[in-house]
Parts: sequence; structure tokens; C-alpha cells
Amino acid sequence: MKLQDVKESYDLIVSLGMSCAPAINMQRNNLRKFSMPLDWMVSYSLADVNKLFKSRFENFMGLINLQILADTHFFLEDGLPVYPNENKNALVQSYFIRDIFYNIISVHDFPITMGKHWSTTYPTYKAKLDLRIKRFWDKLINSKKTLFIRWSATYEQAVELQAILSDILKPNEFNVLILNPVRELTSIREIKWDIDNVCVLEVPDDMNDYDSWDYILKDIQLTNP
Repeated sequence: MKLQDVKESYDLIVSLGMSCAPAINMQRNNLRKFSMPLDWMVSYSLADVNKLFKSRFENFMGLINLQILADTHFFLEDGLPVYPNENKNALVQSYFIRDIFYNIISVHDFPITMGKHWSTTYPTYKAKLDLRIKRFWDKLINSKKTLFIRWSATYEQAVELQAILSDILKPNEFNVLILNPVRELTSIREIKWDIDNVCVLEVPDDMNDYDSWDYILKDIQLTNP
């Protein structure tokens, strides 16, 4: 599938990670209707995302499976940074919390508060995530045509994803756009994997390169933005 074949109108466009970059650039190009479960998370392998979709998000980010990591980032509320006491010169920091069953990491959802355990805000977070998953699933099942965007995947992972989505979405249509970063590459190249409904591009190894994202997303539209 070629990039030109992807450039059409969709009822829903979904970020499959691996980081926040797809969601951020979808938002910049007016291709994002609401926050979805993977928008602000890190998923290093598409195989882990496939596992999540295959299980229909069962017990995703369940407390018993959560593990705190050494890294930190900054806290977001629906994609927007939070400033402590309205101090624009500082940002509320957040913990890295990994779901060890799915191997997917929350990087923006658990604020660091002096003297409080990271799990203090878990009930509020889990309620928000459950609502986000329900809304996403409802929209997905009722979308007549959906585009999924993923940064980094192998051929085998793409084949598995295509099979899982075909099972979930039949008879509705979908396309998958995979961007595979290549070191020292300076332009975008189309790769032929011969997987139905899957377009694969090799791209410069910078997921924050707005020029590449704008070129790729140009002429892709939402039916009801």
C-alpha cells in the first residue's frame, strides 16, 4: 500500500505509539478528536500493543501489575502541562509507571508530590483511563473507516496487527501507517511489505521532525473533525 492510498478521509485516526509523537502531530494537523489510551504512553514494541488489542484492553494498567521506574518526565492533563501554583517557570514532574503484563509505560499520568506515594493518585487515574478506553472502543467499533499510525514496527508485528484489527473491525475498513526510523536518512521512502491495508515508510530518525510529519499527514482528513 502506498502513502498516496492512505491520504483520504477517516472517521477515526488512532495513535499506536511508540511515544507521544503520533498523537502530538495528529493534534497539530487537526486529526485527533479526543485523548486515546496510548496517546501519552511509551510502547517500545508493537507486539505489546498487539497483545493489548487482542485482549481488548483487559486489566490494562491494573494496580497489581504496575511498577515504578527510575525515570521521570512531566505531568500532563489531557496533553497539556501543569504548572505548580501557576508558576510558568516550572512544571509538575511525573513518575514513569510500567504495566509489566503489557510492557507499556505511563510517563505523564502520575504526578510527583512531596511526601506522597506514587499510587496516591491511582484511583483518579484509573477512573480516567477506564473512561478513555470505553470511549475509544465505542468510537472504534462504530467507525466505518479508521487509520492507525505507529512509529516503529517489524514485518511480523505488522502482519499480526493486521490480523487482529481485521477480526475486531470486520466488516469496517481500516488502514495502518507505519513509520520506521532509519539513522542518517534524510528523506522519506516507501517500503513494499505486501500486507493488505498497511503502508510502510522509512523516515529520518527524529520523531519530533515536524516537516516529515506534515508531509506524511498532508491530505489525510477526519470526516467530522
